[in-house]
Amino acid sequence: MTTVGLLYPGHAAEDDFPRTEILLDTDIRLPLFSTGTGEDAYRADALREQGAPDRIAEGVEELRLAGAEALIWASSGGSFGQGWEGAHEQVATLARTAGLPASSTSIGFGHAVRELGAGRVAVAAPYPEDVTGLFAEFLASAGIEVVAAASGGAGSSAEAGSWAPDEVKRLAREADHPDAEVVLIPDTSLHTTAYVPELEELLGKPVLTANQVTVWEGLRLADRRTWAPTLGTLFATREPVLRTLEPKGIEVRE
Repeated sequence: MTTVGLLYPGHAAEDDFPRTEILLDTDIRLPLFSTGTGEDAYRADALREQGAPDRIAEGVEELRLAGAEALIWASSGGSFGQGWEGAHEQVATLARTAGLPASSTSIGFGHAVRELGAGRVAVAAPYPEDVTGLFAEFLASAGIEVVAAASGGAGSSAEAGSWAPDEVKRLAREADHPDAEVVLIPDTSLHTTAYVPELEELLGKPVLTANQVTVWEGLRLADRRTWAPTLGTLFATREPVLRTLEPKGIEVRE
């Protein structure tokens, strides 16, 4: 059995993770602890507060007792909102607190893009434009070029969590660009697990969504690979092309 502990901010789309367990159909377990969020707002200051070390650490002991082998801070904005260096300091602190390997959704996006051998992406984000811009800056720090972006203008995770699949698909189509090798849909507040292959068929290219990437990143830390094409191209690759994404650059497996 492989157990990845998820620290998830508040309540919006956490039901995606039990659904992911079912789609994986293996001995992988994804226990989740909902952390406090403070103000639920897609603003830079609120996102930084959401990712404060004391908030993230709330559920560490519970997840350790659940047998977690790795921990993921399952928040996009609560990680990229810290900036590149801050996001890495954030997970380093989490790892020290837990005594376990740790990462976050935003750092996972960098790894996942390189896993697919890509370098140019489009971003379809539910956020206001300024917050989408923060995510694009984070990706640029990882050496990933954002060739196009679309912002949905949602003001909070509660609002994003209420979006229906058609709203997500509309935004993905709006964001897509011929030069983009992959389309990224950040925000763990969006329900996306059930229809990643539909998104990929719609756009004709790989799609990375926040909840999908969160689970994949946790399994990467636990050194567990699994074949699950119902979760998209990311879970249908055979050989890893990326070893790790470090604060100063990207190390590619030869």
